[in-house]
Amino acid sequence: MEIFDYLQIRLTKFVLLRRKLLLSLSTLLLVSTGLPAWSDNSESLGVPGVRGGVVTTSEPNAARIGADILRKGGNAIDAAAAVQFALNVVEPQSSGIGGGGFMLIYLAKEKKTVAVDSREKAPAAATPDMFVPFVTSGGFGVASTSGVAVGVPGTLLGVAEALDSWGTMSLSETLQPAIKLAEEGFRVGPRLAESSDSSRLQNEIGNPAYDEARKVFRPGNAPLVEGQLLVQSDMARTLRMIADQGTDVFYKGDIAQAIIDTQKATRNGRAEGIGRMTLEDLANYNVVIREPIEDEYRDFTIKSMGPPSSGALTVLQILKLVERFPMGDEEAGFGFGSTRTLNVMIEAMRLAFADRAVWMGDEDFVDVPTVGLLADDYIELRSALINPDVRQVNVLPDDPRPFDTAGVQGKTKLAALSPVIEKGVNTTHFSIVDREGNVVSYTTTIESGWGTGLMVPGFGFLLNNELTDFNFVPALNPDPANFNPGANDVAPNKRPRSSMSPSIVFKGKKPVAAYGSPGGSTIIDSVVNVSMNLIDHGMDVQEAVDAPRIAQTSANGTVRREIGFSEQVMAELAALGHTLRDPADIGSVQAVIIDRDKKTQYGAADRRRVGGIVTLDRNEVRDRDDEDDDEDDDD
Repeated sequence: MEIFDYLQIRLTKFVLLRRKLLLSLSTLLLVSTGLPAWSDNSESLGVPGVRGGVVTTSEPNAARIGADILRKGGNAIDAAAAVQFALNVVEPQSSGIGGGGFMLIYLAKEKKTVAVDSREKAPAAATPDMFVPFVTSGGFGVASTSGVAVGVPGTLLGVAEALDSWGTMSLSETLQPAIKLAEEGFRVGPRLAESSDSSRLQNEIGNPAYDEARKVFRPGNAPLVEGQLLVQSDMARTLRMIADQGTDVFYKGDIAQAIIDTQKATRNGRAEGIGRMTLEDLANYNVVIREPIEDEYRDFTIKSMGPPSSGALTVLQILKLVERFPMGDEEAGFGFGSTRTLNVMIEAMRLAFADRAVWMGDEDFVDVPTVGLLADDYIELRSALINPDVRQVNVLPDDPRPFDTAGVQGKTKLAALSPVIEKGVNTTHFSIVDREGNVVSYTTTIESGWGTGLMVPGFGFLLNNELTDFNFVPALNPDPANFNPGANDVAPNKRPRSSMSPSIVFKGKKPVAAYGSPGGSTIIDSVVNVSMNLIDHGMDVQEAVDAPRIAQTSANGTVRREIGFSEQVMAELAALGHTLRDPADIGSVQAVIIDRDKKTQYGAADRRRVGGIVTLDRNEVRDRDDEDDDEDDDD
């Protein structure tokens, strides 16, 4: 069956219900304020079957801004830049210029896929043991809200380089909508209002370093209220400076010095929590254009982000581990949400995450066995451990290097896995396709919700806590009898391992879908769930996004699940030996679909967050050359 036969959007009922809800909300807000409500944007609901482009994001205002760029003749890369800057304003708790990310781009004319790595980097003064003091005192919570957690931010330079290489608009042009949104304000939505009550905005009350963010997002130390007008003058000023002066003002100018000063803040006065970044670290930051990792699943090719992200390798390994099972065959017990289906998925996740913990890190610093991890013989070896009716008692990593073309021959005993430290699950993802068929799948983050909680004074943006994605305790062990490569140990100028998995799915050589998710290490499992829903279970894209998800992000930990699975199935999984957490949302997938046969495009926004889809008819999109001519005439 062709993917287009079952990736049709059945959005009519959803659109009507959302529109009814949003109209009632906007009516209430308009009565009380007389100003546009956060949700007063019916086009953000989207219409299936268009040809002029689709923008799907977690926030309607950002989707609208991306669509406006497409209307003006900009391409998907231009729209992605504008969306990222807009999200810095309307979803500041999840991403922004104080963080980093991975942008996967399909260039229709060149029929080429590229990956833009703007992941944060450790400063030159970083050391492998810099987080060890927090293991016994303070833990992740204190470390992640201290300056020592701040990585050298890459988002701004990543966007700028993507625009320079493949965009049609200038950095200044793509910044203008976000500047306006920050200056004039917007109506706070439910997710931002709820998030502003986070404990990460309530640390060190009375400490000016931590009070800065509270001035904007907890005025009077009270959370924001849904429908409240939020103006961010400092953010607008910063974006305007960048529009006028370029990226150097951020990496080498006044903003750079303010970043360095801000990351010197530390929780509880702990000297080991002071940030180690210098002006040289900022000035030396570099974006890397990488080849995506790709492999086959069923009759499709999936391309995603490789090291320093573990996303592609782990997603593809999980899918290849389950491929020998007849997923989707209800008669064989492998229908959606069945005990056998979920057990196989969980067991594959356990095996893949065991390998991830040992072998994956920044390939500029360590030899990541990318070929071996996905080699058919290695997958066969690992998949043979999965029994659809049994839970493995103890999952261990294996050694893929003998299967890697550049690997080491012979078996090696591996060190025991370190305990998993629970880390932040906040990030954002958006997907865009333009009328020419260019595609962007972009996951971007400041790590935990509100990052470190440190806002750069006078400049209005938050700093990431991305360095806590490194191993807290160095894992390197060169002893052949107990080997561990320390792939994700801290090192100067190294990028921490990520789970971000911006993905594009191809049928033959043509892209047919693009999606990704936030959610920390559950990003990987969200992408796996949606991929299997589309390919194995024949769901349309909105069904695939809405369906309940299962996730396990360690070799021997607990299973995360969402409401919607059969309680009998959950009881059967527990009887197999799985420990199930209480139900909670997993991820927030934003997807676009390209139907090449019907020459139409679709979108799906995840309702686990607010979600925004804007779809464009081809006749809505202005030719960029015509616009340039008009501008010349105006002069």
